Amino acid sequence: MITYQTAENVRSSHPDKVCDYISDSILDAYLAADPYARVACETLATKGHIVLAGEITSTTRIDAYSVTRRALEELGYSKNKGTLGETDFHDWTHKQSPDIAQGVDTGGAGDQGIMFGYATCETPECLPLASVLARRICQWLDTIMETGVVQWLMPDGKAQVTLEYRDGKPARVHSVVVSVQHRDDVHERAVHELVREIILPGVFSETIAMDDTTEIHIDPTGRFVVGGMDADTGLTGRKLVVDNWGCAGHIGGGAFSGKDPTKVDRSGAYAARQAAKAVVDSGMAHWCEVALAYAIGHSEPVMIDVKSDAFISDSMVKKIIVRSVDFTPSGIIKRLGLRAPIYAQTARNGHFGIEDYPWEQTEGLLQREDHCTSKIT
Repeated sequence: MITYQTAENVRSSHPDKVCDYISDSILDAYLAADPYARVACETLATKGHIVLAGEITSTTRIDAYSVTRRALEELGYSKNKGTLGETDFHDWTHKQSPDIAQGVDTGGAGDQGIMFGYATCETPECLPLASVLARRICQWLDTIMETGVVQWLMPDGKAQVTLEYRDGKPARVHSVVVSVQHRDDVHERAVHELVREIILPGVFSETIAMDDTTEIHIDPTGRFVVGGMDADTGLTGRKLVVDNWGCAGHIGGGAFSGKDPTKVDRSGAYAARQAAKAVVDSGMAHWCEVALAYAIGHSEPVMIDVKSDAFISDSMVKKIIVRSVDFTPSGIIKRLGLRAPIYAQTARNGHFGIEDYPWEQTEGLLQREDHCTSKIT
């Protein structure tokens, strides 16, 4: 049977990712000064304006303007480079509601909601192959711009990869879409040569091959000069599918960036991913999805559900997970060390599949029973 999977990724300087990065940079700055700060920072960026909004309660007050300006420069946006024009800064943040705080102060979840964690043995990152490939294309573009190897490359861009599956396994690259922002004086031929001759061979050669029938679309409109916030308004949390695993598994309804770990939209999703990855890493399943749901102000999840292709029943996998993993917000925060300023990197590099992240580390997490020690083949 032939099926298809598609995944999109965007460069770290895409307007939505700019907003994610600013929000997480604000969060990190607060956590560095006050590990117990409550932060839910949203960013909107459009031509000539950057707006911070949301709820922040802390014993300190950071210079949000300086943090935002530094974040923009780190992503390649500055007046000197001609990638950012005159921009007004607006900080409309305020304190967290006391009605919410009274539930969080006692260890309860910072919101209600549904979170999912997904893992697959398809790649070393335990992510779907299409997601990994789309991310690598964007990382290549970022690296080439940051190192100055190609002077005409501008900050914005995105990629999309569609794979053809046969009998449940990736068999060929069906199509690739790459959008590359470039200077006005650059011919589209140079853009095509960069993508076709350098980036795509480097990304696909070691994993899955393109063939003569693979569709390749590079700057599909024929021109991508005006980009960044001059062309597209960015908003924190608008790249939910990019932040997760493409179309391979379910995703929750809440964004990650800009939220401190009392917000289970983030910490719950990280814990669910760790549990699902632990199941795959242990050899119990080729793929696993863990779903959690919380009620605001309550510490224990109101739902834990597991789906997988494990050699034992999903109910048994759930039993192992529930016995092994503390899914209370305080338990997740302590186990994963989530009060540290570690979040800005997730907005640039992705939230999952990075070995150094604590929620990607699974050794010793699951307490398996004697009759569950086999590995799936």
